[in-house]
Amino acid sequence: MEQYKETFERYYQAVERALAQVLPAEDCPQKTVLDAMNYSLMGGGKRIRGVLVLAFHELCGGKAEDALPFACAIEMVHAYSLIHDDLPCMDDDDMRRGRPSCHIRYGEAMALLAGDGLLTHAFETALKGERITPALTLRAVKELAQAAGAYGMLGGQVIDVEHEGQAIDAQLLDTLDLLKTGAMIRVSARIGCIAAGAEEAVISRADRYARDIGLAFQIVDDILDVTSTTERLGKPVHSDEENQKTTYVTLYGVERSREIARQLKDDACAAIEGTVLDSPFLRRLAEALTDREF
Repeated sequence: MEQYKETFERYYQAVERALAQVLPAEDCPQKTVLDAMNYSLMGGGKRIRGVLVLAFHELCGGKAEDALPFACAIEMVHAYSLIHDDLPCMDDDDMRRGRPSCHIRYGEAMALLAGDGLLTHAFETALKGERITPALTLRAVKELAQAAGAYGMLGGQVIDVEHEGQAIDAQLLDTLDLLKTGAMIRVSARIGCIAAGAEEAVISRADRYARDIGLAFQIVDDILDVTSTTERLGKPVHSDEENQKTTYVTLYGVERSREIARQLKDDACAAIEGTVLDSPFLRRLAEALTDREF
């Protein structure tokens, strides 16, 4: 456990330090949007996606610091998605990570622009790395674009918006969650491997692991929305119910949802068994994401 915590903290702090340098708040006419971008980017969070990039990169033989541009880019895409997710036209949430959402702090128009700014700057950041070959960088950036777009995270958001207030079946819910939440978690693991020049078989195992923990992560989110508190989560609870969204809890109940999440955790660990990815860190991370209380 202590070794896991130390390793996670090492990755976490590396991502935090790198993120603090990617958006200098210069004294310029557009300073307000830079402030809004930094407000959301540096507003806390688990940095799971960035940590996954570094962990998989090291397990595949690379140096963690070499993959930091990709880790930062993915965290920026994630931050942009949260800004837009909180907007009145989407989930209309006033709090994020225990403080006012970006549109509450800076206004709706500036929050929209801040999200746009983070998305575009993410790709500039990903391309700034000098320690990964151009060919591997190109593949990593292509995968990021696919994961963030209409066939990935954005596509999941579309399904979410279009079916708000409607009952959906388990198959469509899986598709929604695997895209909206899962796509960026999967690409984090994949890019970590790709940037290290890993073989396709290893990338495939990484993808399976990340797919399962990504879905488990979302299921736990669904559970916490009905079992936790706003103070504990740092964001409004019961928002899924208020927005009349179908979740794992509405389909299966809390206890069955917990069982499904635990099975996904076991499946994730089985996916990396017998590979260079089979490590105490990834196994403990899967447990931590499944057992978390916030």
